[in-house]
Amino acid sequence: MKLILFLFSAFLISFHIQAQVYTISGIVMNGDENKTFPGVTVILESLLDSAMIKGTVTDLKGVFILNDIAPGDYNLKVSFIGYKEIYKAASVKTENVQMDIFTLVETATDLSEVMVLGRRAVSEQRGDTTQFNADAFKTMNDASAQNLVQKMPGITIEDGNIQAQGENVVQILVDGKPFFGTDVKAALQNLPAEAIQSIQVFDRLSDKAQLSGFDDGEQEKTINIVTKANYRKGMFGKTSVGYGTDGRYMFGTSMNTFNGDQRITVTGLSNNINAMDFSGDPNSQGETRTQDGIINTNSFGINFSDQWGEKIEVSASYLYNKRKNIGLASLVRDFVLPESEGQLYSEENQDIQSTNDHRFDLRMDYQIDSNNRILFRPRVSAQLGTENSGFVGRTITANGLLNQTENMLIGKESDFDITNRLMYSRKFAKKGRSLTVGINTGNHQNDDDATREAINTFFTPIEREEILNQNIIRNRKGFSWEADISFTEPFGKNGMVEIEYEIGNRLDDSDRLIFDLFEEDITATYRILDTALSNTFNSKNLSQEVEIGYQYSKEKLKVQVEAEFQHVQLNNVQEFPKSFVLERNFTAVLPTFRLDYQFTPSNKLEFDIDTYTRTPSVGDLQAVIDNSNPLQLRTGNPELDQSYNKRFQLRYRANNSDTDRSFFAFIQSSIEDNRFTNSSFIAQEQMELEDGIILEKGSQLSRPINLDGYQDFRSYLSYGLPIDFIKSNFNLNGGVDYTKRPGMINDEINFVNSTRFRGGFSLSSNVSDKLDFNFSTRSSYNLVSNSIQPTLNNNYLNQSTRLSLNWILWKGIVYRMDINHQLNTGLAEGFDTSFLLMNLSIGKKVFRNERGEISLNVYDLFGQNNNIRRNITETYIEDRQSNVLQRYVMLTFTFNLRKFSNDASADYYEEMHN
Repeated sequence: MKLILFLFSAFLISFHIQAQVYTISGIVMNGDENKTFPGVTVILESLLDSAMIKGTVTDLKGVFILNDIAPGDYNLKVSFIGYKEIYKAASVKTENVQMDIFTLVETATDLSEVMVLGRRAVSEQRGDTTQFNADAFKTMNDASAQNLVQKMPGITIEDGNIQAQGENVVQILVDGKPFFGTDVKAALQNLPAEAIQSIQVFDRLSDKAQLSGFDDGEQEKTINIVTKANYRKGMFGKTSVGYGTDGRYMFGTSMNTFNGDQRITVTGLSNNINAMDFSGDPNSQGETRTQDGIINTNSFGINFSDQWGEKIEVSASYLYNKRKNIGLASLVRDFVLPESEGQLYSEENQDIQSTNDHRFDLRMDYQIDSNNRILFRPRVSAQLGTENSGFVGRTITANGLLNQTENMLIGKESDFDITNRLMYSRKFAKKGRSLTVGINTGNHQNDDDATREAINTFFTPIEREEILNQNIIRNRKGFSWEADISFTEPFGKNGMVEIEYEIGNRLDDSDRLIFDLFEEDITATYRILDTALSNTFNSKNLSQEVEIGYQYSKEKLKVQVEAEFQHVQLNNVQEFPKSFVLERNFTAVLPTFRLDYQFTPSNKLEFDIDTYTRTPSVGDLQAVIDNSNPLQLRTGNPELDQSYNKRFQLRYRANNSDTDRSFFAFIQSSIEDNRFTNSSFIAQEQMELEDGIILEKGSQLSRPINLDGYQDFRSYLSYGLPIDFIKSNFNLNGGVDYTKRPGMINDEINFVNSTRFRGGFSLSSNVSDKLDFNFSTRSSYNLVSNSIQPTLNNNYLNQSTRLSLNWILWKGIVYRMDINHQLNTGLAEGFDTSFLLMNLSIGKKVFRNERGEISLNVYDLFGQNNNIRRNITETYIEDRQSNVLQRYVMLTFTFNLRKFSNDASADYYEEMHN
């Protein structure tokens, strides 16, 4: 460590250059509401030829800083969609320049003198941020933020997740402040589209990277919703209630109270129609992806954000969910065996699960002064659940039925997690010099208590029956902590270096106790510990990391290189049934490289190379037999090594605000050494494992092992443009994915190769607020092959097509239609390959300003709804089908509340509707 510090200091002393460059900074205000203005573009131009010198975007507090500016005379251009541009002269001489406040006001057009032909700009690219103008997308007056963002190029819903530019959105901000933590759906479905001025999509840096200015690669795809000034003071929301056939019901409400910086949102939902979040759409399917089972949900949520004084920003959210799911499912697994006949496993199961889930998030940002800042982020979650499940599983070969299990389980579980993140950052007088200190802690506890009864039948070599009656108790406790400190220092004219040290420890204690139950008589039962299936195990994982990095930034180019030395000490101790201690030491060198190149303000290329490691979890390390399914036993492996992953990413964004055409390309590839994968052994004859545990013929024992050879490649392209003659937006997307998964079955290594070609397009209307439609289709063609059993190579197609239509026909009469068609080919025999889900409703707007609506809705008109999916693993291909909600009719009443301050009251709402 001393040698590294010495070389680092010598490097700084030898090459440090004091450059004569300065900064230009300032604040941008919104003239309509006298508030700071985030997301505004600020461009520094040459006074001689108006050439762009440097550009930036104001932060969440409306502040901009242009660094590394040479002495000279310049023009500053400040602009935002829908606002009048501002130009100011800036002269840099011998010191940093602090500009006067810029105040933007909305542009106004005198329609009596000028006729405007054309359309509003849909979007523009501002460095890393893609900003969409909400007014350029027409929605119904009662649409949610989710209805709005789905119309925007590059934003889709895949498997129930909101995706932007091919990646899952993990956080929603409203005017720069967190909204409902990381619950993206709750955030989008509880804001009305009419309240939104613009949508910003960007990769949000981690808190540490924002404080230090050094990118640590931990980015999150984020959407920031900028609200209209008229909606920042007042109350607005939506309430829906409905009742239908077969006892189907729904009640949901979302109420927002905004008063400048103080925002309070309260939501509630109770239903048995599989809706997981409140939408308020009378024709909502609940979720884009069909939910397994029949779900009854009762939930409550509250989100709060405020500015306390001038220095403290706080946001908090609490969510409570009580759910009951009644599920029925069937599956078929085709195992990849070296033998030509192969082996099938089929299962029919039923499951009743009830959960009570509590989640609390808090974020407190304390700006002590301009140079010192403290960030505190605690999170608490608690889940209590019960389960009553049963399944019948069978193993089949070409020669007939090998074995069967009839299995029932009744149990309860509890999970508690508390995490805390505390960070302190200091910026010194010397520009670029900073210190960041952080500490993370985590407490985790999980307790299970269940009773299992099973009748297991084995048909070869002779038929025999085994009966299990067990009490299963699992207790897992974990505590983790991590401390880190980083220091940055300017280096040369355009550079900065960082040195960082991290140390952390994770302590896990896991007990699994299996008791055999015996009845003395009808009223008394005693139990005996099964030592062969029980285990007491703890693990300690101490890691230390030293990192040094260099960042170069000049005008259009930003380059960052880092090298990290990592040492991990793993200490596994088993106390029961056999005592042993296993110590492991891992070392790794982890280089990273990042390059950003800004061709123009609207065209940017990003290239990243990352390396990282993963250490095994306590569940993977715990070597105890799990016989939850006696036909498919599982155990851990205390000798697992850490894995090593190498990944590269390439992103390119282009946006033409003149033509409203946008293009996005994303490529990612990774290679993983020592990957955690499965080793499965399927017994060809009856055999004894250990301590009297028998693996019957046809039964399977799986455990995790390390194997090389994992490869993954993903690509995504998106191209969007307006189609003016039908007043709609068109978006084309596609990509190619490839995955090579190593696995071991019966001591032979198998590689499962899967290639997916996917493509689709969407067409969303911009006709008017009286007619709204969205048509989309996407297809994926999949090629699956494996190295040891080519007869199981398989190609299959998935296609999903959806049309949603909302139309106000005449005098407040509303017609809604939602059609979802799914096509699957190449699945196992007996699985339905396609279905058509059609929802219809007819409604009437009521009350002043049409704030209410009464509607009659039909869900799944043809009764065809189902849920089928294919899962591919290292050792088998699985097709699964689950029960789903089917046809019902419901009468619904929906009411929209709008109450604003004097300058944005019902008059504004009425003007908007008329």
